[in-house]
Amino acid sequence: MNIIDLPDEDILTVAEPMWSTLVRASNDGDYGKFIRDFDYSLTQGLNEVDIGHQFANSELTRSLSEVYDYLGIIRRGQHVTVLYRVRSTKKDGEWLGRLVLGLDQAEEIKIFGASVF
Repeated sequence: MNIIDLPDEDILTVAEPMWSTLVRASNDGDYGKFIRDFDYSLTQGLNEVDIGHQFANSELTRSLSEVYDYLGIIRRGQHVTVLYRVRSTKKDGEWLGRLVLGLDQAEEIKIFGASVF
């Protein structure tokens, strides 16, 4: 199976709780919860110290609003990118949230990338 063949509704059923968890974990600075749904290959490339530094020093990553707008899904190769309009509880403006999902070796949907910019 390829994740790009799933209908939007099925992808969103998995993506929404994953995104919510990322937002809450980022606000709380909870590294363990933040990487919980990451693909193993992604966790191997992350540095816990760098992520902790980001949590500690980025006002945005510690003040993401839990109210966000789904914008759409982009399909490419073996991954889908779910896009969100994100706001901060402390900073004015809007940011683009990006959640990249794919299937791991066990055919489970995992996070292969996540960012707010």
